[in-house]
Amino acid sequence: MSPKYVEDALNYVDSADLPEPRSGRRGSPESKTVLDALDTTRQQAAVVGSEVVAFAEGVPGVFRQNLANSTLLAQLVATKKVPDKARIFDWYDAYFDALANIGWTVQERNFAVYVESGQNFEAHKAIIAVLSMAFGPGATAVAMLTGTLEALQSMDADSPWITLFSKESMAADTATFQVSAVEKGPDGEPFVTLAAFGLHATKDLTQVLFFKARASDVTLRHCSSKIAIDAAVAAAVQQPLRDKLAAHAVDFVKTLPDL
Repeated sequence: MSPKYVEDALNYVDSADLPEPRSGRRGSPESKTVLDALDTTRQQAAVVGSEVVAFAEGVPGVFRQNLANSTLLAQLVATKKVPDKARIFDWYDAYFDALANIGWTVQERNFAVYVESGQNFEAHKAIIAVLSMAFGPGATAVAMLTGTLEALQSMDADSPWITLFSKESMAADTATFQVSAVEKGPDGEPFVTLAAFGLHATKDLTQVLFFKARASDVTLRHCSSKIAIDAAVAAAVQQPLRDKLAAHAVDFVKTLPDL
């Protein structure tokens, strides 16, 4: 990777236009603790704004922090640029562009319509079906995210994880949300399986992951991809990203209890 590409990524992080922090706890010990909770190699899951991410055992803590910060930056940039969440695909264009600007390569950005075979639609089952179609029903990523969704389903609707995810993903009758799984590849390097979703319903949503409705009342679009980050860029932007998001992490990143 050329030095100019690294410089461009650093400039992008420095100049990224983000919404104002919610809590005003800039530089507080809490923001450091939130990210340090991802500094582990055990199996782990977290909610990062509108994304649910599951990490396999052995994925380095620094990679977990980089991914959480990267997707949070991309969400915040997209929300600042496209505050109307009804503009689902404009929001996703901004989201994917932000990831690309900080070194992430996204293989696929085209959305397809999910077709429900039955009369009733259940969001978490549709998510698993999409992942199974994209990556194979026996894929480790599918198993990891299925387990994570089941853990979230068992939680109270007022839990901080569900509350955060719902707030960041929903707006009236539309929702944008992502699920991702991080594993170690045959070469020992982590890689990310990402699925992005855009949901539109005929009625206002009260929650997303476990939303149920008649299939005819819901349109779900999805994009599934493998994403990776250049190692030189990742190393260069690690601390600037952490500094840029210090005032946001405490409000947008929550690790789940051990799975």
